[in-house]
Amino acid sequence: MTPAATPQAGLRLVLASTSTYRRQLLERLGIPFTVAASNVDEEPLPGESAVDLVQRLARAKAEAVARRHTNSLIVGSDQLALCGRDVLGKPGSGERAIAQLKSLSSQRVVFHTAVHVINTAASANEGHVDLTTVHFRQLDEDEIRRYVARDKPYDCAGGFKVETLGITLFNRIESQDPTALIGLPLIWLAGALRRNGFDLP
Repeated sequence: MTPAATPQAGLRLVLASTSTYRRQLLERLGIPFTVAASNVDEEPLPGESAVDLVQRLARAKAEAVARRHTNSLIVGSDQLALCGRDVLGKPGSGERAIAQLKSLSSQRVVFHTAVHVINTAASANEGHVDLTTVHFRQLDEDEIRRYVARDKPYDCAGGFKVETLGITLFNRIESQDPTALIGLPLIWLAGALRRNGFDLP
């Protein structure tokens, strides 16, 4: 059995998110952690850019949880998907997912994924934004309906799950970190964890 990563003495790891996808991503690193809801208002500020919004929300989520946890490393994250200037939300239902994917046929979608960490023991913090560009191929309605019926991507921005059958919907993906598209950039986060005393791998 692979040994678990070793944290800085006594430092606990806390994910400031109840997202199943982020929890599953963080589990890949083999570090014990707890999950805490941030309950942060995610409404954008007037004139706020996509990058500024995800950075602010990732930090706000980490700060909200940090106030409740001493001697911990808090991980906050946020993601926004844009097709042109249109923000892509989570479809919430099969028909909305179908409509969303129809509108994305042959289009380019840019995902902004931010992560922010706060070390409450050292009063230190740092953040990062990862950009991922997804190029959809031309999709017909029948294949969209087959995809939605099989993958049920109702709770995913853009209406797809790249980690499963959604990968078949694209011509290509441009990214420095494939995990960012799912919701948590593990390459950068692993570096942040090492800088805070965790042994990885």
